[in-house]
Amino acid sequence: MSETEAPAVSSAAKTTAKPAKKEESFIAFLLKLVIFVAVLRSFIFAPFSIPSESMLPRLLVGDHLIAAKWSYGFSYRSLPFSLPLLPSERILASTPSRGDVVIFRAPPLGDVDYIKRVIGLPGDTVQMVGGVLHLNGQAVPKLRLADFEVPVSDNTRCYSSAFAAKLADGTDVCRYPRYQETLPGGKSYEVLDLGPRPQDDTAPAMVPEGHVFLMGDNRDNSEDSRFPAEPGRGIGMVPMDNLVGRATVMMWSTDGGAAWLKPWTWFTAARWSRIGGTF
Repeated sequence: MSETEAPAVSSAAKTTAKPAKKEESFIAFLLKLVIFVAVLRSFIFAPFSIPSESMLPRLLVGDHLIAAKWSYGFSYRSLPFSLPLLPSERILASTPSRGDVVIFRAPPLGDVDYIKRVIGLPGDTVQMVGGVLHLNGQAVPKLRLADFEVPVSDNTRCYSSAFAAKLADGTDVCRYPRYQETLPGGKSYEVLDLGPRPQDDTAPAMVPEGHVFLMGDNRDNSEDSRFPAEPGRGIGMVPMDNLVGRATVMMWSTDGGAAWLKPWTWFTAARWSRIGGTF
């Protein structure tokens, strides 16, 4: 064999080399995909599903929305499983605006994501008087609207027979008294008020530095900052470091009537009119 000739490589060696390279490329692709998804969910956008009716009428059980993760800064709470790779205090922190719908880690344990609306900022005094929200001693305008009407479904049941109704076509619905509130600064949104409740009257509460006062739009079915922080119940004043994102757009909504083995129900159960709505 001449000096310029290369040694022969067996066909078997060539055959085993190619699959090995393909396997390495696939593993590298999966690693890159995992890193991309982790960065996306941690710092840009993340999905959030609505598990309760505390934010009626804006949010229904079965709604799935996208939260912007960069809105208020980042901490270890921003990471999947709250991995301790970032400090507990937010980096690039910013203060939410009154009226923002926020996702946060609920006090006192900070182990569950909740969603509520920002009502009070640091230095504000918040009080309920006869079911009317007062901010810094001034009543927040509360305008009566037409009743909120939502069809009964696997995800929706009426609180009592007093709110049950039937449409002309036979559809069972729930009808709740609905109002519009307008905060200082002009942010308007809708709330439900089902009638007199103990939480309709509260003592004045000043929001401390670094905290926010959050409330559910379903005022009589939301254990929020009006209640002391207890696991699975009230949340008290919420530290801003617990904020993990701001609700931005409705990604999907279902009435709960879909079944995996019946593909056509994936479409019939969808609440198409709710998809794409913004906050």
